[in-house]
Amino acid sequence: MSLAKRWLDAAYGGSPWLAPLFPLGNLYRYLMCRRAREYRRGRKPVWRAEVPVIVVGNITLGGTGKSPLVAWLGRWLVAQGYSPGIVTRGYGGTAPHYPLHVTPTTDPAHSGDEPLMLVQQTGLPVIADPQRARGARALVEMGCDIVISDDGLQHLALGRDIELVVVDGSRGLGNQRCLPAGPLREGVARLQQVDAVIVNGTLTAPLPVPSVSMQLVPQGWRKLASGQHYPLAPLPFTLPAHALAGIGNPQRFFKTLETLGVHGEQHPLADHHAFDERTFKPMAFGPVVMTAKDAVKCRELAPADSWVLEVEARLPEEFEDWLASRLAELTQRGSTDG
Repeated sequence: MSLAKRWLDAAYGGSPWLAPLFPLGNLYRYLMCRRAREYRRGRKPVWRAEVPVIVVGNITLGGTGKSPLVAWLGRWLVAQGYSPGIVTRGYGGTAPHYPLHVTPTTDPAHSGDEPLMLVQQTGLPVIADPQRARGARALVEMGCDIVISDDGLQHLALGRDIELVVVDGSRGLGNQRCLPAGPLREGVARLQQVDAVIVNGTLTAPLPVPSVSMQLVPQGWRKLASGQHYPLAPLPFTLPAHALAGIGNPQRFFKTLETLGVHGEQHPLADHHAFDERTFKPMAFGPVVMTAKDAVKCRELAPADSWVLEVEARLPEEFEDWLASRLAELTQRGSTDG
């Protein structure tokens, strides 16, 4: 087990061996609060778009389900008559230039896996740029009338109108300590300041604020080589299967497979894993099942009998009504200001 994996297990499991790091966690929390004050007081510049900006983020390390929510938001906004665009860091990619306009054929080595997955899933304009404000400006110049910032909660140089925080229901907030003593990017009090807290899956530990439930619902299977789609049942491949996941919380994916009757050997990988031929050597025999995030990097490398589980986020109607009302308020305010 890698040191990073041991640390994550300790941070989310409440292991006492992280106790010596508590003073460093307190210092980190203080520095993050001071940084936020500097932005609020104008000591650091904030760029504000003339269109609404929705930030989707988290306060914990590890995967929480932000990308499925971003994809859901994009599709929902289109259904409401908006022309949204997505700005994202492009973690794991190194582009020849920024901002990078991601297309379905962009090399994932340039864009990173999540931007390429998002553009393939939504068909929306997607910009990868470490400087979120610059990327958001590019989207506005392309004609987008609303911007979704993926994993942008801590990127305060981009002004925002709505902040949505995603929490992994199975992991919660761990030991509720800031880095490096725990999994938090910001203190728990940050949840009091955001517009909505969205829990991915079943919440196993209470949160200090009200929350909205989000479920990731399997939609079907896609054969990686051909792109052909199949229903969830009957399974279009034989068992046992190799299940791999290079995401923040691989066990969430493996548990989903179990509910679908898929069993076999599990291969948890690091988030944003860099795939090569060696990755698939232990999977020479039997089908391989993976996430959509991993699939964008694997088409030329994975065995012929490889499959992708497609999932979509599902949120309650009450949340949709609340979001529609907030956006209507923002639109009305913008018209008045104009």
